Amino acid sequence: MDDDPDVLRTLEVVLGYYYTDVHTERHIAALEEKLALTSYDLIILDMNFQKGQNSGNEGLFWLKKIKKTHPATSVVLITAYGEIELAVEAMKYGAADFLLKPWSNEKLLGVLEKVLPRKGRKKTSQHEFFLFGQSPPMLELMKSIDKIATTDANVLLLGENGTGKSSLAQYIHQKSERKDQPFVSTDLGALDDQLMASTLFGHLKGAFTDARENRQGLFQTAHRGTLFLDEIANLSHSNQTKLLRVLQDRKVRKLGSNEEEDIDIRLITATNAAIADQVSQQQFREDLLYRINTITLTIPPLRERSEDIPLLYQHFLDTFSKQYGKVVETKGGTMKKLQRYHWPGNIRELRNAVERAFILCDDDKIGPDDFVLAEPLNDERLFESYNLIEVEKMLILKAIDSHNGNLSQAAQALGLTRQSLYRRMEKYDL
Repeated sequence: MDDDPDVLRTLEVVLGYYYTDVHTERHIAALEEKLALTSYDLIILDMNFQKGQNSGNEGLFWLKKIKKTHPATSVVLITAYGEIELAVEAMKYGAADFLLKPWSNEKLLGVLEKVLPRKGRKKTSQHEFFLFGQSPPMLELMKSIDKIATTDANVLLLGENGTGKSSLAQYIHQKSERKDQPFVSTDLGALDDQLMASTLFGHLKGAFTDARENRQGLFQTAHRGTLFLDEIANLSHSNQTKLLRVLQDRKVRKLGSNEEEDIDIRLITATNAAIADQVSQQQFREDLLYRINTITLTIPPLRERSEDIPLLYQHFLDTFSKQYGKVVETKGGTMKKLQRYHWPGNIRELRNAVERAFILCDDDKIGPDDFVLAEPLNDERLFESYNLIEVEKMLILKAIDSHNGNLSQAAQALGLTRQSLYRRMEKYDL
């Protein structure tokens, strides 16, 4: 309960990753009705709801009312600095604890861990935390997701490698009405073009060489659920035409079959390519783009949301503490270094960097020196190492950085096909 919608939105996003059922309300008059309809484990309650008021009397009034009518409900108060004494006094009336504005998420979660019954706690999945953040672009993105998740609109996700497009697709599915149905995902950039149609639409035994048995396609497997096609810009023209026909007719025909099957799927696609440019260059069908981009969401790169790095860093640190069975401290200056770095590999690169520092740090303390981060590459420094593997990695990073994350352009600059570049990136975990 808070009259500031930005505070409520932040709390909803943060707590939504940790607890199963989070409600927000800015109008204090609605509290009584909510309490009549729902039994809450905990209420986070602001102490002032009228503009210009700072007495805290409103919060104190509602605290007493809650504890009288719902004694089992815990109450945590949100208070300003000047109201600390009042908040401490309020604990005599049953407040479980208080949060001082502005609070850190660590403090917030620490208070709730102490107060809230563990029955409300849920495990945070990796794909959800890839989207975690309080930066303005991430809050705007999550607002958009709230609006579109429950619809069946086709969604096109744009963003650089490592920003979490696949995580966002899963998150949308989990927030949708199809959440109890299959979520089927494939990376079109890793598929051979000749086998693409078979993978997407299925085939009958004998439809082509090596088709030794009947096979369901991804469309059939995702029936009534969500189908996520990553790297959609990699589709050849012929497969673009086939996909367009399926989306128009909502029917699929397996290779080697004359029968059509009805399909009911929500389609989410993604690419890191400048797909609008590909349309203008006639590399991607305009009519197909209109079919897949009913809603377009762009995930910001990590360098544009550096204020989220401390949250992500702490999450990865907690993950590796559990994985490796040890606890490490963070030295001063570490976060400053991480927030100043440009992170061409985005969240994926940050995760790898934190894991490497966690494993190699001395005395169970991570400091700035434990993060060996690549400086922007230039010709003078390029060949300080003559190790071919290192040189190839550096060239790939330089090409990607020079073309602002556009893999098609980077591959062309390197004299590679996009698929070849993709395989090398996988090989070097870039």
